[in-house]
Amino acid sequence: MTGDPGDRGSAPFDPGAAAARATGEILHDTLHGKDRGVVVDSPPGAGKSTLVVRAARELAAAGRPLMIVAQTNAQVDDLADRLATADPDLPVGRLHSSEPHPYDPVLDQHPSVVTSSKAAELSGLDVVISTAAKWAHTKGVEPWPHAIVDEAYQMRSDALLAVASLFDRALFVGDPGQLDPFSVVGAEQWAGLSYDPSASAVSTLLAHNPELPQHRLPVSWRLPASAAPLVSDAFYPYTPFRSGTGHGDRRLSFGAAPDGSAVDRVLDEAAESGWGLLELPARRTPRTDPEAVRAVATVVRRLLDRGGAAVSERGPDPVPLTADRIAVGTAHRDQAAAVRAALAELGVAGVAVDTANRLQGREFDVTVVLHPLSGRPDATAFHLETGRLCVLASRHRHACIVVCREGVGDLLDEHPSTEPVQLGVTVKFPDGWEANHAVLSHLAEHRVRWRGPGQG
Repeated sequence: MTGDPGDRGSAPFDPGAAAARATGEILHDTLHGKDRGVVVDSPPGAGKSTLVVRAARELAAAGRPLMIVAQTNAQVDDLADRLATADPDLPVGRLHSSEPHPYDPVLDQHPSVVTSSKAAELSGLDVVISTAAKWAHTKGVEPWPHAIVDEAYQMRSDALLAVASLFDRALFVGDPGQLDPFSVVGAEQWAGLSYDPSASAVSTLLAHNPELPQHRLPVSWRLPASAAPLVSDAFYPYTPFRSGTGHGDRRLSFGAAPDGSAVDRVLDEAAESGWGLLELPARRTPRTDPEAVRAVATVVRRLLDRGGAAVSERGPDPVPLTADRIAVGTAHRDQAAAVRAALAELGVAGVAVDTANRLQGREFDVTVVLHPLSGRPDATAFHLETGRLCVLASRHRHACIVVCREGVGDLLDEHPSTEPVQLGVTVKFPDGWEANHAVLSHLAEHRVRWRGPGQG
């Protein structure tokens, strides 16, 4: 594995050099190694898509045609667009379904991208990209020498089994801290078995092939220096990473002065420190807590009203904080719908409001998070899942503001894990209880209390 970015030697840490060194080792094993698989762990914003594009280009340049497996059509279209933009002369096939409008029309702007619903029509191209679901129904084609599996930790092992006959060797790239693969049926009967179909493709792959080379990308280029230590410690204790930027490289400021409200105070705290906790009074509430929803919407409204501007390593000039650079993250779809309605009442449009599942992989300047345990009477496995909180806490480049009712710490202590112990199942670490406590402890240093509409 690559070196530990947390290693404190005498030489200063050079994020660019560390990332380049890790990428070089990954590409060497992919292009010249003899193993059938190479696994890469990538923390949030570490350049996973950039690595996939580069590996695909280098394999194609070496005369090794490849297939790319992604988990959603949006991911497939994004990778095809990135490849065609990076190398306009590279023939790229986009294998799609037979449904109407099966791919993003932006791909039609690239002459090098060929689209088809039949793999046989694309098999002569250097690179062919599709979803795991589409690949699973591909028959009658010669296996590709290489494959790249993107978001491999979000791919179930049964989906990997369905496509494994289509390639000889593969590069598996994914984020181990994100949400686990989704399954619509229970899988308790397979728990603890090495072939559990609901387990991630990577965990099953390594259970049967522990000798495969494993690497990790050591630098997050998304998370600021204020966020990387917390996210790394809370969610990636065995695969630590650092921010690619220093504490003075990014700044968030507002053109309008604060009005003295709790909302403006938490905005100023977040602009200064990168984190803000707007804490509402303790109370058990419905899942779509009206007061919490109103607080979230008010935070977003004030972010826009105060004329936020962001400065980063990307350029010396301040960039306006527009609605499309703000996201609201929730645990449930009905919460997201309630926030959208509240924002519409305040005249706000263009802000991404969605669940952690749908925000996964996306990046914004500022995020506003409705804490999954806010106002709840219990702490269920769903709400304690580490990946959910990790996604919500790792989408931002500048600041993250969490809206939450007081008392979550007590709730955690009153509801220790009650999940049954299953033989052969590796205990996930850190567990949701520990990760939530770590995040809450940090947020407590940036708390502003909301006491009602008059302070909003």
